[in-house]
Amino acid sequence: MSISSEELERYARHIVMHEVGGPGQQALMRARVLVIGAGGLGAPVLLYLAAAGVGTLGIVDDDTVSLSNLQRQIIHATPDIGRPKVETAAEAIGRLNPHVRVAPHAFRIDAANAPGLIADYDLVIDGSDNFDTRYAVSDACFHARKPLIMGALGVFDAMLTTLRPFERNTEGEPNPTWRCLFPQKPPPGAIPSCSEAGVLGALAGVLGSMMALEAIREIVGFGTGLTGRLIHLDARDMRFGETLYGWDPDNPLNGEAVQAKDADAMAFPG
Repeated sequence: MSISSEELERYARHIVMHEVGGPGQQALMRARVLVIGAGGLGAPVLLYLAAAGVGTLGIVDDDTVSLSNLQRQIIHATPDIGRPKVETAAEAIGRLNPHVRVAPHAFRIDAANAPGLIADYDLVIDGSDNFDTRYAVSDACFHARKPLIMGALGVFDAMLTTLRPFERNTEGEPNPTWRCLFPQKPPPGAIPSCSEAGVLGALAGVLGSMMALEAIREIVGFGTGLTGRLIHLDARDMRFGETLYGWDPDNPLNGEAVQAKDADAMAFPG
């Protein structure tokens, strides 16, 4: 993939970096990234990935812009109120970087449609705000063998991890799934929504930017990723922490029972 003179100037601060350079920028320009949610997390993710020159950005969101969104969803503006978020996000991306192709998906992703949608992308970023979506997306990414970056917000806290459970670590053990980290969804109502408990707009910006950074790192390939590492941020006291987590042999996706079944199927096909 060639880089035009205009793109050379646009991405100059990437290209002069030893860890990115021309090959890394070309990898970004070839990449197809699906962003789930154009809200508090998806907004900074989309803006920074568009600025970085990611070739294709898919946006999944079935919502319209409301006034209460604008405290944190910085890709939308006051004149956008009442319009579909995928449309206003696509327009903002076009103003920022006309080289980025945008694929709007104005529907809610679920277990039924996730596999077909995810198949068209190289990397998935989940900035959704509900557990049904997180489990459906993480399961679909596992089966499609697509890396998944997951972020979630609380009132004053945030967390981030990357999932590559279709691969194995250096010891030959499967990488963990989302279900290794959180085996079951919490009961309905156990965790209040942001409309009930509130959320700091700037905190969404911090975590969304970190998710975009992790996506760029995954695409370009520098440094050490977040597979098996959960980063958490306490915004009340401005503290970062890290929790290491591993494969659960009892998880239903790549646990021991599934691997044994697959081994039997290979030994006795049909």
